[in-house]
Amino acid sequence: MAEYFSKRDREKKKQHARKEKDEKMRQRKETSRDGNSLADMIAYVDENGNLTSVPQDPKRKRDYSIDGIQIGVPKATDLNSNEVYEEGVVTFFNEEKGYGFIRDARTKQSVFVHHKQLLAPIQINDKVRFLIAKGMKGPEATEVSIVQ
Repeated sequence: MAEYFSKRDREKKKQHARKEKDEKMRQRKETSRDGNSLADMIAYVDENGNLTSVPQDPKRKRDYSIDGIQIGVPKATDLNSNEVYEEGVVTFFNEEKGYGFIRDARTKQSVFVHHKQLLAPIQINDKVRFLIAKGMKGPEATEVSIVQ
């Protein structure tokens, strides 16, 4: 069952809560340490990037060029900008769907291959030569030909 108070009772309750809040604030001020100022709360960063309470010597300050700072992941460079052919072995190829994968002999990386990039038909375990291009979901083999 809910309790109903008159307007006077609600006002007394508000005043009592305000007095308690003021009393708690006064107690916090009394118990807080003296000299709690802004200067005590400031932190500095030393030349090694560590936080310290002591300001650092301006002579030890190092200037950095904004151009030399790289934020984020570096852009991927073209894997074969100088058109170097890789060699590998066909590990999977589905003729019905027209795609497969080649295991690069040098990096042991699996590279996707689409039937449109084939210069001749391939089968599983064929040794092939190819270029690597950047595809939508990762590296793709292009200009795939069988090595004799």
